[in-house]
Amino acid sequence: MMFSAWAHVGPTMLAAFLASTVEFVEALTVVLAVGTVRGWRGALTGAGAALLVLLILIAALGPALTQIPLGLMQLVVGTLLLLFGMRWLRKAILRAAGVIPLHDEAAAFAKETRSLQAHGRSDHRWDGVAIAAAFEITMLEGIEVVFIVIAVGAGGPGLLLPASLGALAALVVVVLLGLLVHKPLTAIPENALKFIVGVLLSAFGAFWLGEGIGLDWPGDDWSIPGLILGFLAVALAAVPICRTRHLSVGAS
Repeated sequence: MMFSAWAHVGPTMLAAFLASTVEFVEALTVVLAVGTVRGWRGALTGAGAALLVLLILIAALGPALTQIPLGLMQLVVGTLLLLFGMRWLRKAILRAAGVIPLHDEAAAFAKETRSLQAHGRSDHRWDGVAIAAAFEITMLEGIEVVFIVIAVGAGGPGLLLPASLGALAALVVVVLLGLLVHKPLTAIPENALKFIVGVLLSAFGAFWLGEGIGLDWPGDDWSIPGLILGFLAVALAAVPICRTRHLSVGAS
């Protein structure tokens, strides 16, 4: 019974945690830049206001999801999640193959810092530029977290809470790390995380899509780990293929 429950809940919580960690790290990079350049009052005010809006959004969407038939929800969410996950996975494969540059949080921090310095310092108590910048990035990344939580949690009964707990745990971890180091979290292997998250979201999307069209998965929820391994194997095999093709095109 315990193993069956873990197969049902564990991958959902893990997917929400890892995906949310990526989004929160990117948001933290900008918020840290805002706080460093413009002051922490505006940075924390903007980020806090965005989190409040996101909580209201979750509270409004949560009850509405229960009114949608499960089969329709699985079909729609599965399709969107599969497309979303494949998009992440495609970029992760291309980054691993050296076709596109790896994401660099230190470079992103430096770029945001230069942009904020160009606006000059504010003489007002409340810095509109700082508040707006922190609010915007927190909302943008937070909306993706909300989508991910809803997508991985709405595919079956009882999964929304584990997905929400996974995202909440990611928020707590990233915030605590940000408070401790006060600099971009370059030590976190974000590109590797995006590779894993792309695999997880694609696997969940394929599973919920199959559920939505009435596919009888062998082993029920135990098919999810199998799908994860399948997507991972294909993605890992695609990396050297893309690298070879990229090198051959560059040499020609």
